[in-house]
Amino acid sequence: MQRFHGGETYLCKKSLPVEIKSAAFVISNTDIEKCPSDDKPEYAFIGRSNVGKSSLINMLTQKKGLAKTSGKPGKTQLINHFMINDEWYIVDLPGYGYAKTSKKNRAIWEKFISDFLTKRESLVNIFVLLDSRLEPQKIDLEFMNWCGEKQLPFSMVFTKIDKLSSSALQKNLARYKKEMLKYWEELPPVFVTSSTSAFGREKLLNYIEAINENM
Repeated sequence: MQRFHGGETYLCKKSLPVEIKSAAFVISNTDIEKCPSDDKPEYAFIGRSNVGKSSLINMLTQKKGLAKTSGKPGKTQLINHFMINDEWYIVDLPGYGYAKTSKKNRAIWEKFISDFLTKRESLVNIFVLLDSRLEPQKIDLEFMNWCGEKQLPFSMVFTKIDKLSSSALQKNLARYKKEMLKYWEELPPVFVTSSTSAFGREKLLNYIEAINENM
């Protein structure tokens, strides 16, 4: 059930962070047939609603307001493509697990998210965002296991590490590792981030750059 870029620990190959020279919104839609057709590498970002996805994307690109942030969960309802350095895409996907919407809307979101993740040949990696303040959540574990069943490469990205102590963070990371190893022989690459302090930015971008260079 494993398909990862690298192992549990990712070591940066570069001493300097990747430079984001340009980051621009390209298109939003719910139809994968209307997604960009230039075959540039795509990196999808997904997680439970209110996990800090838009803030993380803005931190990575250092372009405030690129991805729309909101205090209201469920703001992202479309597949959003952002072109980075005219070379690759960040794809902002709707958050899963948002209950305060109709069953019809949830079914529509689940369909086009599933279609995108399983049918896009240019999709290189899925960054699954996890709130570092919380113990392992059933819905997150189920989503990552689903990625494994579909042979979709993914990485775990813990957000909001500035919101808890170092000891509490290590405790939650250990809990996730214990839960994941019930189903996996080894963990996928793991990143810890803070959109407030930009912690983890260099490692994430260097990881993406290393994948692009090896394609």
